[in-house]
Amino acid sequence: MAQNIYDDPGFFEGYSQLRRSLEGLAGAPEWPALRAMLPELRGLRVMDLGCGYGWFCRWAREQGAVQVHGLDVSARMLERARQLTSTCDIVYTQADLETVELPRARFDLVYSSLAFHYIEDLPRLLAKVHATLVPGGALVFSTEHPIYMAPTHPGWRVDEQGQKTWPLNGYQAEGPRTTDWLAKGVIKYHRTLGTLLNTLIHTGFSLRQVNEWGPTEAQLSAQPELAEERERPMMLLVSARR
Repeated sequence: MAQNIYDDPGFFEGYSQLRRSLEGLAGAPEWPALRAMLPELRGLRVMDLGCGYGWFCRWAREQGAVQVHGLDVSARMLERARQLTSTCDIVYTQADLETVELPRARFDLVYSSLAFHYIEDLPRLLAKVHATLVPGGALVFSTEHPIYMAPTHPGWRVDEQGQKTWPLNGYQAEGPRTTDWLAKGVIKYHRTLGTLLNTLIHTGFSLRQVNEWGPTEAQLSAQPELAEERERPMMLLVSARR
């Protein structure tokens, strides 16, 4: 079973104060790049894995998706999603992505934002995703970048001149990483970039685009605090087709 850290009261309270929680998709700096990877949603059947507050589900419905289904392991997240959703044609379901069973050939698009790095048996989940997509269907997701996840003690190192450096060790040692982020003992699963992309290929996906996300000049002008995101990739964005 996946760790349900989002139902921890302290974690949930901290998460609810993040900009992406308060502002939704507009508060996620990687969203413009991720959105550019998406197909035209009008008429599509869409599933969001790790839907959280349901921001993407509501946006997909606004873009004309005819069926939207959001899955999340957290009861607290789903409760907030339902509170924020005024329409009755979005389905939210509590599900553990480690063991979830998905209907075959049901969806045109599977989307996931910053959830896959919590999954230990990612090959199993990707196989289920491949099976639930119709031929030509799209998988678009973001995950923490392997360079960001790999260190056993992640965090910036700052030298006497104020230069920030992100320490990188244990990159080839794949497996769990335990960090303290909003709560103690948050478990994520590090995979090399090659392992992640090859798993997609071996599952039967065709890669369309890979983006080691960093802020644009326009974003830096609007949010100078994003400058450190140019020192190392924090997120990996991937678009693939069945």
